[in-house]
Amino acid sequence: MLSRLRERYATTITDVIISGEVGPRGDAYQPGRPAEPDEAAAYHRPQIQALAHAGADLVTAYTITDTGEAAGIVQAAWAAGLPVAISFTVQTDGRLPGGLPLAQAITTVDASAAPDYFLVNCAHPAHVQRGLARPGRWRERLLGMRYNASAQSHAELNEATELDAGDPDLLAAAHRRLQPLLPHLSIVGGCCGTDTRHVATLWGIAQEPGP
Repeated sequence: MLSRLRERYATTITDVIISGEVGPRGDAYQPGRPAEPDEAAAYHRPQIQALAHAGADLVTAYTITDTGEAAGIVQAAWAAGLPVAISFTVQTDGRLPGGLPLAQAITTVDASAAPDYFLVNCAHPAHVQRGLARPGRWRERLLGMRYNASAQSHAELNEATELDAGDPDLLAAAHRRLQPLLPHLSIVGGCCGTDTRHVATLWGIAQEPGP
């Protein structure tokens, strides 16, 4: 379907990239036992091969909570001949579910099976900012952010009975505070609870001239 859309608009939009998306084997809000890379590669390989066969340009794995599973997804993408990006999610303290610091998660995966780049998704920018407290070149590996509209925790969102759309202006203000910490940030978008209002506000910040 996406390939047909790309062909339809090829004369006016010339740089469309199709990302085949995969998710964690379990529940990202309530992750189970850690996975070994080879086990995770075997689990994700059929879907990634199907995405490659269908014409995806790359694979992006979203809401990942475990470094072993992340490394396995990278291995499966390599086997399918596709570039791959890994997107971790973090709790309100900026750490992955289970307590692993974001910096350690990125450096661990890079040491075993380095993806083309990393992102963070399914978290509010105020939560992500706490995960960026440790300085280092590992931050340069983060090219993308896809935020939740809500500042609630994963546990609170998991029990919610109504959508929390947050405040687009507050979301943008929180993003503006962490933007200087990410020198190579080039992908900004929305995750849970967001709509065109949130994305348009974030996009407005992305177009602001630098210092």
